[in-house]
Amino acid sequence: MSAGTYTPRPGAAPLPRMIAAQAALETRMLLRNGEQLLLTVVIPALLLVLFSAVDIIDTGAGEPVDFLAPGVLALAVMSTAFTGQAIATGFERRYGVLKRLGASPLPRWGLMAAKTLSVLVTEVLQVALLTVIAFALGWAPEGNPLAVLLLLLLGTVAFSGLGLLMAGTLKAEATLAAANLVFLLLLVGGGVIVPLDRFPDAAQSVLGLLPISALSDGLRDVLQHGTAMPWADAAVLAVWAVLGLGAAARFFRWE
Repeated sequence: MSAGTYTPRPGAAPLPRMIAAQAALETRMLLRNGEQLLLTVVIPALLLVLFSAVDIIDTGAGEPVDFLAPGVLALAVMSTAFTGQAIATGFERRYGVLKRLGASPLPRWGLMAAKTLSVLVTEVLQVALLTVIAFALGWAPEGNPLAVLLLLLLGTVAFSGLGLLMAGTLKAEATLAAANLVFLLLLVGGGVIVPLDRFPDAAQSVLGLLPISALSDGLRDVLQHGTAMPWADAAVLAVWAVLGLGAAARFFRWE
């Protein structure tokens, strides 16, 4: 019988189409999850509005929103790429979803690529919403948009690697607790809403090396102070990205 008699032709779809379909599915699942939306959208937006409108913390000279908006953008990246992804992937691993997807025609690296694309799509929506809110509060950003984009991408890669490392090595319940605890600790001590210079000198040197501190300070240098490119912060994020992804690739367990 000649080829092409049967339609549709059996077999796996092209790899780009499989990755795009899985990314679309991951994005829909994330946007339908109320708890994830609370973490990734509602909490950053509430923090931005609350601390911009109410004089709770001294953020230094200028309008509070000019200090807070870059930090909240960094928090949004962390909430999606690290906390949300770690929790979701951890429970997918527990319930055998990853094991079954790993046996599908979609290669495992393709699944990770789809998850990363889903994170990026969600972050675009987050950044757009938070930017609109910040503008409504009187935000007047400066700096090079390309520098902001590079910092956000580096931050996404760094937090994604750390989130996948946590999800692939700990039990789902431990991932849930640890990811939320890290989120809260970095929210307070990562320069998001509290300037790092409010901490003791010894603590500042340690906190400044955290990925959330590098991302929030880097975004603040560009958007508030007009710095062309904060290379030191970018370097910190790049190191975390290499370490996180390398460790995730080495120790991630699919079952």
